[in-house]
Amino acid sequence: MEPLTCLKIHLVRPHFHPSLKERAFLFGISVKAFWLLAGSFFICGLSTSGLIGTHFISYCSSFGIPAVTAAGLIAFRGIFDLIGTTLSGWLSDRYDNRWLLFWYYALRGLSLLLLPFALSENSMFFLIVFAVFYGLDWIATVPPTIGLATQTFGVEKSGIVYGWIFAAHQAGAGVAAYGGGLLFSIFNTYQLAFLMAGVFCFLGSLFVMGIRKSAEVSVDSKIEVVK
Repeated sequence: MEPLTCLKIHLVRPHFHPSLKERAFLFGISVKAFWLLAGSFFICGLSTSGLIGTHFISYCSSFGIPAVTAAGLIAFRGIFDLIGTTLSGWLSDRYDNRWLLFWYYALRGLSLLLLPFALSENSMFFLIVFAVFYGLDWIATVPPTIGLATQTFGVEKSGIVYGWIFAAHQAGAGVAAYGGGLLFSIFNTYQLAFLMAGVFCFLGSLFVMGIRKSAEVSVDSKIEVVK
């Protein structure tokens, strides 16, 4: 008769070892600078592709400006977008990125508050000035935002963290695209949408100044807390 044998089963509890992208994300959302950058970039998306990119032509049309003329202003803006973005990259390597973003958002907010005046006066000169200025400022926020993300989270993790910050940018664009149309449906004018966007830009300029200059923290030491 065969002897009975005892079978011992050892259950091994797996250890959680987060991947690089998980560690970078967990670290990012635990740092104040991440939310300030995401908040300011949310406003960036709101005030560019979400608002101007979606509603500018219709806004001009409500003042009797032909759609072709308004589209021409957008195309004209694109020329200065290339210049402004390139120049912003050069400036970001030489000056405090926080102050660059402060002025970018503040001046963008001012231009949005002045746009209704330019349209009501039906002044092509002021509209061209707006197109030039907004073009210079359109993607100028990207280099210093990436710079701050790199300074704060380190070169290795900054790409992943910036990806989430950019997601906030796209969310802002979606809010403005929908919100602008909703406000027009309620008030039969885009005036409030553009004025609100201008105020939000001033808020964005304050967000970036809340980021500490020496904010870089070790991701490895921070992630131990969430393991």
